[in-house]
Parts: sequence; C-alpha cells; structure tokens
Amino acid sequence: MKIGIIGLGRMGGNIARRLMRGGHEVVVWDRNTEAVTGLAGEGAIGAESLSDMKGKLDSPAIYWVMLPAGAPTEETVDALCAHDCAEGDIIIDGGNTFWKDDVRRAKTLAEKGVHYVDVGTSGGVWGLERGYCMMIGGDKETVDLLDPIFDTLAPGIGSVPRTPNRGEACDPRAEKGYIHAGRAGAGHFVKMVHNGIEYGLMQAYAEGFDVLWGRNVEHLPEDERFDFNMAEISEVWRRGSVISSWLLDLTASALAQDQKLEQFSGKVADSGEGRWTIEAAMEQATPVAVLTTALFARYRSRIDEMYGDKLLSAMRYGFGGHVEIPQ
Repeated sequence: MKIGIIGLGRMGGNIARRLMRGGHEVVVWDRNTEAVTGLAGEGAIGAESLSDMKGKLDSPAIYWVMLPAGAPTEETVDALCAHDCAEGDIIIDGGNTFWKDDVRRAKTLAEKGVHYVDVGTSGGVWGLERGYCMMIGGDKETVDLLDPIFDTLAPGIGSVPRTPNRGEACDPRAEKGYIHAGRAGAGHFVKMVHNGIEYGLMQAYAEGFDVLWGRNVEHLPEDERFDFNMAEISEVWRRGSVISSWLLDLTASALAQDQKLEQFSGKVADSGEGRWTIEAAMEQATPVAVLTTALFARYRSRIDEMYGDKLLSAMRYGFGGHVEIPQ
C-alpha cells in the first residue's frame, strides 16, 4: 500500500522504515528537512509540504500522523481536513492523543467524508526491529482496508508462546500484536490504560530497588547491612523469576552500566496518559490506587528524588528515549 507519514521523530521515522521493509510505498514529510532527506535516501518519497504529499499519494489518500499529542497533532489534522483531504481519504493518528479528542475529530471528519482511525502505538525506539503493538479505533471497513499496514508494523506471532484455550472465535490479529478495539477513540483509550499500567509496573520495580539500595546505607547496624550488587540482582531476576519482563531487561541493562545511575537526576516526567487513566477511572468510580500512587510518585520526584526515581528515568530512556525534566 501507499501511505504518507507525517512526523519523522523517534517513532515516525522507524514506522516509515518498517513499512518500506515490508514492501509498502511511503511518502514522508517533516518540518525537519534533514529527516525527510535522510529517509528519501533510504527509499522513501520525500514531500516538501502536506499539499505536496497529497499529490504523491494514491486515492483514497492515507495519512499517518505521528506527532506529539495536543497542538501539533490538532493543527496537522485540521490542515489536512481543510486543504488536502478529499472524500474517502483516511487520517490515522498514531501518537498518544487523548481519546476524547479522537471522538470529536472522527465526528468532524465524517461530516466531510474523511475516515479517522486512532492507533495507540507501543514499541518505542525498538519498534523498527521488534515491531509495534497497536490498539486501533475506527470503523471496521476502514480498519480492515488498512490491515496490510498494521500487519507489517506488528511484531507477528514470533517466539511468544501461544496462549492455551484461545478458541476459533478469537481474533487472530491479537496474537500478531494488534487489535481493532472498537469505534474511534477506543484505540487510544486502551493505549491510555496500557500506559497507566506501565506507570504502576515501573513504580513497583523502582520501589523494590529502592529498598535494596537503602539496605547499603551506613547508618544501619553493620550486621544488618548488605552490600547488594544491583546489577546482579536485576540480572538473576530476568531468568526464571515470575517478575521477569522487558522493563526488567531494561533495568538490568542500565544497572550493568552504572549501579548508581549517576547519569540520571531522578526527576521523572509524565506524558499525560497516566493522568488521563486516573481521570477516566474517576469518571467510572473505578478505584486505581496503585496507578494513582505511581503518578503522584513522579510528581514527588521533581521535589525530592530518590534512587528508585533514577531507575524510573533509566527505564523510560531505555524503551522510549524519553528524557528527564530539566534541572
């Protein structure tokens, strides 16, 4: 298929590359002309503007917007709708947009005959090689039309053990790493909760390693102190432990380089999804004590950081290249 990718940052550029590897034609545009030139050198079709991209796409045109949530995505979708989209065209938002914005946009675009699909995309900077886990919202006909795109981007079944007792009625796409979650907004809602859970998992690791690190302090009685090797503990937990995970893999990698994690300040940023998850839980009166505590811990880190906060920053940098809040 032929698709336009708008936004060639950490994930957008690699999404374009993975699609090209899968045999798709990719038209790319970014305000950073060097990013466009670089991908054009790898086989993409460079565009000089959104309007120029339109002329290089088939009909219906397919646009994948991969920009930060909020104004950058909103302004781009508005510009496409106002000047470049024709009836039947498709706009995909693959960023971390607030799901209620998806619901609103889908209604507005539908009035002009333009289809809107929201794709919660997980995979970070590793997605080019590992593939992207995707949670998709939109009407069934459009999502089915785009299936070759999603199938290429997804990890595939790979070496992950098959889940027992999945019957024939189960959607086979889930085993490949992507699902059609429901109408517009559903994809980003599922991704929002995914990221809320991510906050909780990361906080659990951070607090556990904080307890281990704290056992090394000098004010404890000598016979109650342990000179723990944090890198070795994280490494052994990766192998056969019930708490093994990709996050633990990233933790072990960071600790192997420096147990003290001195390159990190511990002032942990949050990108919105944790707050949105808690807001949704409040609307539904669903208790989410762990996820709320994990979010508040990030706020606290900006005032009084701890060793575990450095570990949070190390994990975030490991999977997504996320930087800390400036000191």
